[in-house]
Amino acid sequence: MQEILTFVSTHFNELALLCIAAFAAGFIDAIVGGGGLLQTPATLLILPQYPVATLLGTVKIPSLAGTAVASVKYAKQVKFKLPILASCTIAAFIASLSGAYLVSTIDNKHIKPIILVVLVAVALYTYFNKNFGVQQEKNQTVKKQLLLACLFGLIIGFYDGLIGPGTGSFLILAFVGILGFDFVGASAHAKIVNVGTNLAALVYFSSTGHVLFEYAIPMAIFNVLGSFLGAKLALLKGNKFIRIFFLIVVFGTILRFAYDVFLK
Repeated sequence: MQEILTFVSTHFNELALLCIAAFAAGFIDAIVGGGGLLQTPATLLILPQYPVATLLGTVKIPSLAGTAVASVKYAKQVKFKLPILASCTIAAFIASLSGAYLVSTIDNKHIKPIILVVLVAVALYTYFNKNFGVQQEKNQTVKKQLLLACLFGLIIGFYDGLIGPGTGSFLILAFVGILGFDFVGASAHAKIVNVGTNLAALVYFSSTGHVLFEYAIPMAIFNVLGSFLGAKLALLKGNKFIRIFFLIVVFGTILRFAYDVFLK
């Protein structure tokens, strides 16, 4: 009897911590992306007894649920550029599926130093360029925009399937820096693309039995709550607020990758 009580207590404590992490991740992700930087490490820390692939598959369900809710919230107030959105999402879906397939065969420790350098450059550029995140005309043809959207959809989608954390922030950066979107529009489009990448990775992980539904479903509920509040706050506060939040999350991402590269 004592062993059963101990098991239930431990399971409840694990689930409670995971749900708190999922709520915070959903809130952050709805505003500027990067919620996986909190949710994924927390899951790996709280459930060390499970294989990494299983935990990566498990967090895809709350990530997908929260991102989908944020997408619906944005869709009510943001006008989407559908051709760009469709081309980027399709490319990202295919690439994410490929990344998830290769996750067990490629050592991502060689990728992280490159990402760290890119993130530092992004943080510096965003901080010193006060107009970054304010809608800018890029004088690009529709064909060029579609090609660019496909290109960064492939790259970021593959990254999401392979590694994951920070995908939303990278998508926002691409929409702002490459296509000239403002932060609100970039966040809205990024959410839809991120739904595609999460769904693709989940298809692979669930088909190979790498999902712990007893943890994933409760986490999804709390991630949805966080995403709803985050999207509502982002739409209320606008570009300036999102820009500041973006810098905070990018800085946190830098610290995370710096730890992985130099200390872990």
